[in-house]
Amino acid sequence: MRITTNAILRNYKSNLGTSLRNLDTARTRVMTQRKFNSTAEDPSNALRAAILERKYAKNNDYLNIVKDVQSFQDSQEDAAMQIETIAKELSKRYGLEALNGTNGSLETRKTYADAWRGAQESLVLSLNASYEGKYVFAGSDGKSAPFKLETKDGKQILTYRGIDVNSDDPDDQAALAKLSKDTKYVDLGFGLNVDAEADGTINIDSSSAFNTSLPGINLAGFGKDDNGMTNNIVLLCGEIADILDAEEFDREAYKNLLNKFDEGRSNVLEKVTILGTQTEFLSTTKDRLETSKISLSTQIDNVVNVDMAEAIMDFSWAQYAYNAALKVGNNILTPSFIDFMN
Repeated sequence: MRITTNAILRNYKSNLGTSLRNLDTARTRVMTQRKFNSTAEDPSNALRAAILERKYAKNNDYLNIVKDVQSFQDSQEDAAMQIETIAKELSKRYGLEALNGTNGSLETRKTYADAWRGAQESLVLSLNASYEGKYVFAGSDGKSAPFKLETKDGKQILTYRGIDVNSDDPDDQAALAKLSKDTKYVDLGFGLNVDAEADGTINIDSSSAFNTSLPGINLAGFGKDDNGMTNNIVLLCGEIADILDAEEFDREAYKNLLNKFDEGRSNVLEKVTILGTQTEFLSTTKDRLETSKISLSTQIDNVVNVDMAEAIMDFSWAQYAYNAALKVGNNILTPSFIDFMN
């Protein structure tokens, strides 16, 4: 087989180009620290990387949402604990002391009445607590203060989202009952399940999302019991203060109101316990998402990023091969028969 000089040169140029291309590829991997920089280089791993990066981004979104919900939940829990602390102080200290016979004078009772009314205002402030401009006990409407306490015709009226919590109107009580079940769901990565009905109603599966709503009337109470006594602890504070202010102290009525107030305080404590359980659930969810974040980071690193020691070694070898190819080029034109002709 006859090998011509042109054939040798063509092969040399082709092989030198391959060496240069390999050197450039190795250099790029070292500089970018990636196994591939375009889909065409490695379609299979490029697809895997795209899927993993989407999962990673979505996981980060859920993690940020959980942190925001945790902060919001902490604000709810802090405000609820403030309410429970105030209620406990009223019940265990001022409530029982006012029943003590040695403290039964009108002047002393008026002092206790002032304490109950001062605490009443503190309860309303705690029920109107906010976090980053959102009222934490306003249900799904966090833009407006949920509670408003005012006096009309010598009677105290407490409204929740504009509705009298002590109203005798069945429609108002039905509206309050509906507001007490108000929800505000957020997706924390449990596979949000949403169903749309024919009339346009959107139903969310409660097991697939987290409810951040805690209507304040579930804490403070609303409506009246079978004896016509209010279930709301804020209004109970005012009624207890009125009895303490009266010239004639009605001990029996006071005890009944105090027992009713203790029932309301127990309800607040129950809600605080539920909030504590939800806080623990959020902490567990956050830990799970952070573990998933580490796992996804590791998978992305294995698919996308190079082993730097191996990449540098490959680059050094490619550079050595290219330099060797250049040296071979100096000897590519070997002596021929023409060189020995006279």
